[in-house]
Amino acid sequence: MAVKPISDYSETSIRVLKGLEPVKQRPGMYTRTDTPLHVIQEVLDNAADEALAGHGKKIKVVLHTDGSVGVDDDGRGIPFGLHPQENAPVIELVFTRLHAGGKFDKGRGGAYSFSGGLHGVGVSVTNALAARLEVTTYREGEVARMVFAGGDVIEPLQVRTQNSGERKSGTSVRVWPEARYFESLTLPMATLTHLLRSKAVLMPGVTVTLVNEKTKETQSWMFKGGLLDYLTQALGGELVIPVFEGEGFADAQSETFADGEGAAWCVAFTEDGAPVRESYVNLIPTHDGGTHESGLREGLFTAVRSFIELHSLLPKGVKLLPEDVFARASYVLSAKVLDPQFQGQIKERLNSRDAVRLVSGFVRPALELWLNQHVEYGKKLAELAIRSAQARQKAGQRVEKRKGSGVAVLPGKLTDCESRDLARNEVFLVEGDSAGGSAKMGRNKESQAILPLRGKVLNTWEVERDRLFANTEIHDIAVAIGVDPHGPDDAPDLSAPAAGASDAREAAERGGVLSGLRYGKVCILSDADVDGSHIQVLLLTLFFRHFPKLIEAGHVYVARPPLFRVDAPARGKKPASKSYALDEGELGAILDKLRKEGVREGAWNISRFKGLGEMNAEQLWDTTLNPDTRRLLPVALGDIDFAATEALITKLMGKGEAAARRELMELHADSVEIDV
Repeated sequence: MAVKPISDYSETSIRVLKGLEPVKQRPGMYTRTDTPLHVIQEVLDNAADEALAGHGKKIKVVLHTDGSVGVDDDGRGIPFGLHPQENAPVIELVFTRLHAGGKFDKGRGGAYSFSGGLHGVGVSVTNALAARLEVTTYREGEVARMVFAGGDVIEPLQVRTQNSGERKSGTSVRVWPEARYFESLTLPMATLTHLLRSKAVLMPGVTVTLVNEKTKETQSWMFKGGLLDYLTQALGGELVIPVFEGEGFADAQSETFADGEGAAWCVAFTEDGAPVRESYVNLIPTHDGGTHESGLREGLFTAVRSFIELHSLLPKGVKLLPEDVFARASYVLSAKVLDPQFQGQIKERLNSRDAVRLVSGFVRPALELWLNQHVEYGKKLAELAIRSAQARQKAGQRVEKRKGSGVAVLPGKLTDCESRDLARNEVFLVEGDSAGGSAKMGRNKESQAILPLRGKVLNTWEVERDRLFANTEIHDIAVAIGVDPHGPDDAPDLSAPAAGASDAREAAERGGVLSGLRYGKVCILSDADVDGSHIQVLLLTLFFRHFPKLIEAGHVYVARPPLFRVDAPARGKKPASKSYALDEGELGAILDKLRKEGVREGAWNISRFKGLGEMNAEQLWDTTLNPDTRRLLPVALGDIDFAATEALITKLMGKGEAAARRELMELHADSVEIDV
């Protein structure tokens, strides 16, 4: 056997990426690549930081007809003189160097005491992933302009004196995102609108404007009422008590926190409707929450518990937990943190440990004071929390009782949905823990539940009904969907759990058996390969043999994940695209379409998914879980001859039918495509 020479791996094999090369090589490490929204947000955040620092009152975003996006502010303008150490214009460093910016110098005297920008990475990433970027800065009576392409300077710095009627300050940035770095160049308008509106809410007195040149629409927001107006407009349920709002910030005498650190908040409690929960750090939206939200939760709980103890309102045997107070809380939280530590560059979660003490330290005493000044409202809030605690403890007692009596409880590996609406709810029986993890992250938590299955499900065609529950996977499927195994002549309860039942556990207690269908759709989700097809067959065999009424009533479906992904380059005015194919036939159709559109043969990239576990949560949602884009195949019995169908399935699934299966294969082998 030939041995490769060691020289294949030598000193010359090591490559050092310079400048903005790392961003271009691995854009997903620095930003989101589904759309250019986040790279535009980096520019927007810089404009917001100027307003947050008290140097701007207007932010304008323009969606141009050529696909570019402009962001203008009336802040101080980016400096454009030579940097003393780097001997290059500062404006050039900001847009072409990673970790170059004015936000490292925190504290009194720094250019930005509080800012969303932290690492000096943001707009340099925007520049690296842009086909063209133009920046103009107005500062101290002069105008400076530079133009970049792919992060490189193509028009050097030009400086002129402002005209007599032009005296202004601020920065104007116009970006043309590069199509090959993004799955789509279309900005999600609802998300962008919400982002801009929230900036206006969090900066009372600042006007934020969105101009869409394509639709000729202009929207503008300026809130004087701030968080209170925003939250009350968004609430869907009736208030239990008036909205609790407040703010608290450290001063120069604080020994624990920096001058100006703190939070503003607005909290509402409702008995119904979906809670509204939004949080921000230095105006950056933290969609995944973080330690500042934990501080709000701790502050609310401690204050309510203190009020309940002071007025002796807690019934004997009831233990109050934070979730009892927080369950029906809606809030908007805006924290100011001097040096926040985010999880990842896209800053969707705050990890700063001190933020818990920072926020709770201001929320708790403010709420305690408010509750004791409004005792009647305090008692209503206490009643809401106590009812939640009692319901939680009662549910826990039911589970223990049912364990002792041998009645099944919901399987621990089931990730349930929040809704109890049978018409909307779906459960996906997913092949493997890896795919189950992607499905849990990518699903709609409101209406989609995930039950991962380990390995191949038991062939149940010849298994007696009273032996089914000996198999863990089948036991968990039956318990999760809330229906007992049955025969074609039985009448199982396929209605929703009884009205008034708090969850499936209570519904299941009727008669001590499983009772009440919990999901309107039971979806089989397996890999698009041969093994996945085998798992589909085993599960369909289970439902046909032991849950026939589920199929008859139209509750069983087969999800159809793609087997291939095709990445095509930009062509003409069309940006780079991504397509998915269920099988070889669809793959051929996609390639034929690309050829007709003028794409050079082989310029596309074809990826084959070995399994669902290879898909990330976003891909799984787009292709298989999203009701708007997925292909879900309903399973129906139709006008079948039951006796003939049973005889055929017996040949296919029966343990003693090897000879019959061999005969079938010999007769029909030519009509079958084998995927090996």
